[in-house]
Amino acid sequence: MKIAAVHTHLLEYRLPTPFESASMRFDRRAHILVEVVCDNGLVGWGECLGPARPNAAVVKAYTQWLIGADPLETEKIWAVLYNALRDQGQRGLAITALSGIDIALWDIKGKHFGVPVSTLLGGRFRESVKAYATGSFKRDGVNRLDDNVADITRYQREGFHASKIKIGFGVAEDLAIVRAVRDAVGPEFRIMVDANHGYDALDAIRFGNAAAELDIDWFEEPVVPEQLAAYREVRDRQPIPVAGGETWHSRWGMREPIETRAVDILQPDLAGTGGFTEARRITDFAALHGVRVVPHVWGTAVHIAAALQFMAAMVPSPMRVNPVEPILEFDRTENPFRQAVVKTPIDHVDGVVTIPNGPGLGIEIDRDALAEYRMPDAGKDI
Repeated sequence: MKIAAVHTHLLEYRLPTPFESASMRFDRRAHILVEVVCDNGLVGWGECLGPARPNAAVVKAYTQWLIGADPLETEKIWAVLYNALRDQGQRGLAITALSGIDIALWDIKGKHFGVPVSTLLGGRFRESVKAYATGSFKRDGVNRLDDNVADITRYQREGFHASKIKIGFGVAEDLAIVRAVRDAVGPEFRIMVDANHGYDALDAIRFGNAAAELDIDWFEEPVVPEQLAAYREVRDRQPIPVAGGETWHSRWGMREPIETRAVDILQPDLAGTGGFTEARRITDFAALHGVRVVPHVWGTAVHIAAALQFMAAMVPSPMRVNPVEPILEFDRTENPFRQAVVKTPIDHVDGVVTIPNGPGLGIEIDRDALAEYRMPDAGKDI
């Protein structure tokens, strides 16, 4: 069995109401899927985190080292691709593009052996996971406080046990939002906050100390990802556990944050940090240093399925009678193709998501949806 072709599928949906995080504006949802085709007909699917068109260009650049390779040799292929662009690509698009390819190769491997990827990773510790809702962005033309309260109380009614609030727009405004949500959902519902690196260290420390009484589970990306010393300062000078890692790519990008305890909770993204091959190394390294891992997820059902397979095989750390279980980030913002790309949507029931148990990622792609949501002029510049 050899790799015969590699395709990218760029998907897009223009949002009727744009929204913002502290560091980015969204007027559309755009994602990229990677399809790896073998000469015996087996097909694997992956997804890349980050901008769709640039990722597609890098996937195309990698293709010359993929055609004719054995797709089961995931370690070998990862090393070859990383080395091919390592002089300029130790982080960023070179790794996010590699991530989508690696996920697709593991999907092929699972289908070849007739087992879920989680079995290949060493075995399933769980068949389902609790999910937390991600939403509460700042939407255009909408009162942010009322909108966030409405969103998160709806998630609570739907059965979610937790939700994340987007902050980083200003300490006073953010505190008002979080207080209003806490008052609305009560003391049992878990709340996380995500600044999307919109604060500097002084504002992050100020927010964290003022919000401590609101029982926040974690404070995600308080400062820009390059500033590891600022991460450590925020962690030392305010009481909320600090989380980060969605933009720290590969084991090398994760090494210093883990070794220097820049975060309490590490958030590697399977579609951004190097796929299954690299994420398992990162998780083992985090466990070695006693750092909790909660994967970051932002994408289509392909990304969600990959994250679920990985979470199924995550070894409890520490092993105990009632271990700390991983929880799934479950995007609730508007994106009609998120679930449409698979024939059986991956949904929650009362805030719990069942992990697919079919071979590979355990999903089947709906090619009609790929055609429906194809990005305009997707093939002209890749």
